Amino acid sequence: MSDELQRIMAIDDPYLLLREVTTRLADAQQEVTELARLRRRVVQDLHARGLSYAQIAEKAGLSRGRIHQIRHTGPAPEGAFLGVGAVTVATPLRRDDERGRTVVAVDDVSSGKRLEDLARSYGLDVASEHVPVSGDMDLNRDGLVVVCGPRMSQDMWDTYAQDPVLRWERADDGPWTVADRRTGMVHRSGQDSDPVRPYDVGYLGRLPRPDGKGSLLAIAGIHTQGSLGVVQLLASDLNALWGQVGEHRFSTLVGVEYDLETNEPRSVELICPLYRHDEEDGA
Repeated sequence: MSDELQRIMAIDDPYLLLREVTTRLADAQQEVTELARLRRRVVQDLHARGLSYAQIAEKAGLSRGRIHQIRHTGPAPEGAFLGVGAVTVATPLRRDDERGRTVVAVDDVSSGKRLEDLARSYGLDVASEHVPVSGDMDLNRDGLVVVCGPRMSQDMWDTYAQDPVLRWERADDGPWTVADRRTGMVHRSGQDSDPVRPYDVGYLGRLPRPDGKGSLLAIAGIHTQGSLGVVQLLASDLNALWGQVGEHRFSTLVGVEYDLETNEPRSVELICPLYRHDEEDGA
């Protein structure tokens, strides 16, 4: 029996006991989920290196059937792309100057909801919150997924500035663009081009927190359609993304063709490599 369990069992106050047991059960369930994810990941990695299930079983002291079961059941390893245990999805509030009130964009709501559903499908606990109109928020937390561009938050502007390859900047004629320092290309939304077309650019990156003690997942479109496209890419290709960058810091851009009436993505594709930041720093 663990010391923690003994401590809880010794509590006399029934209400405190109820709270402690409930909290501990939630924490334990998160831990079980992540241990199962890690176990499946180890088996998959060993199998990918060329070991058979029989060889893995022999070396691990488990049955071949058990190893095969682990490989095909439990939470998928790629869920760790989004976070470990629990994630918080943050989407921005906007100021409606004409009506003098705070609003949310429909596309931002859709992006946030789809990210929450995606995280839950991987066995992660999910919370949601808003980036306030001021843009001020605590980024020094584990499991943050922030859907917010640099123009809406100074905190996020400072975070995006840590990217060694992709740089948000304004074009001479005003619109926001994203410049690729590696190739020299400047990516621009179709809404801000001549002729106008239903095309946007989305940013996806795992960037350092201000305190340097972890990372957050950052998503932004030049316009809101770009964010929707990034979320669609995550939903369809998370395994491939995880396989290329794992838990490393990275960034990339997504080209999004969308429906003019609904803003829903029609097609999404990477328009630059998945830039691993550790490799860029060492270049």
